[in-house]
Amino acid sequence: MNGTVMGRGCRGCRGTELTPVLDLGKVPAADHFPLAGSAIDAAEIAHPLRMDVCGACGLAQLAEDDTRTEEPRGIEPQALRDQAADAVARVARAGLLRGHTVREFGSPHGGTWLPLLVERGFADVDGVADVVLDCFGIMHEPDQRAAFAQRAAATAPTGVLLLQYHSLATIVAAGQWNALRHGHFAYYSLEALQRLLKAVGMSVAMAWQFDLYGGTVLIGAVHGAAEPDDAVRAVRAAESEHTDLGALQGLQRTTDQHARLLRHWLDAMAARRRRVYAYGAASRAVALFSLAGVHRGLIAAVADASPAKQGRRMPGTDIPIISPAELVRAQPDFVLLTLRDLLPEVGARFPELDGRWVVDDPAGPSEGR
Repeated sequence: MNGTVMGRGCRGCRGTELTPVLDLGKVPAADHFPLAGSAIDAAEIAHPLRMDVCGACGLAQLAEDDTRTEEPRGIEPQALRDQAADAVARVARAGLLRGHTVREFGSPHGGTWLPLLVERGFADVDGVADVVLDCFGIMHEPDQRAAFAQRAAATAPTGVLLLQYHSLATIVAAGQWNALRHGHFAYYSLEALQRLLKAVGMSVAMAWQFDLYGGTVLIGAVHGAAEPDDAVRAVRAAESEHTDLGALQGLQRTTDQHARLLRHWLDAMAARRRRVYAYGAASRAVALFSLAGVHRGLIAAVADASPAKQGRRMPGTDIPIISPAELVRAQPDFVLLTLRDLLPEVGARFPELDGRWVVDDPAGPSEGR
């Protein structure tokens, strides 16, 4: 996949030098879960999904989105709640939780850090705040330039913007190509973030790394030109080898391999008459199931803790979404876990399924516990 796409400007800097790096063709919308048993029509699986990268600012971004957000709200995983508490504690130790007011730009995926700040004496406000929070929220903004300007304006002159992102370097290094989805308009490297923040008069002062989703980064940004700490420099150096154009274009090969290996494993299980279910009707499973041609004959059902998703089906497939209790009663031979981060939580919650978990992985399904 080569060439530069002309016409649409970069979502971050308005530049026009946009190069495709990952093209999934036409797939279902990741946030539209039709009722179980409903027919699959052609329009359901006809949404283009492609990632471009800007040659000027380095922002990786969703090329286009003709879907309409309908995502049933999921249940916030325990891993996300634990990481939030850890993150706030680290920022406090660094001395950045100064002032008395806090404002949060939320994420469609749910979850909030506000109670953690309120516990520390901060008042939640709608206007300018001493501490501004954005945990995986800003990536959902189609106009990235405007979104960064809005968050900068909301941060008090001596305040801090705490912004957490799923690292583009992690996506590339771990082969997490299915992080690309409709409604997610930007995928960040620290270098691109620094440029976007500089354009609105802010700079990155501190950074913290977490294992969540295979590698996430929290930055503390302030107004003016701040000297970055050692952690900022370390993150940027570590990301560099995974965020150049060649590395990004390697995601296409990873995608093709992932879909092929999953389908091979499912076919092998079906040939052996093994009953396979899945756990986690996650958005990132939608494109994978579509590319691998997964159907109910290969995966009997997908369990999910969100009541809003139960009674529906996986987009573009005939696979129903059921409750965890139904999964346990089904006593499957194997349960394909679509999100690795859930393994400690589901392993502890469902001891009846011990030994049956298989974790989805770009290198092929791997045994959980």
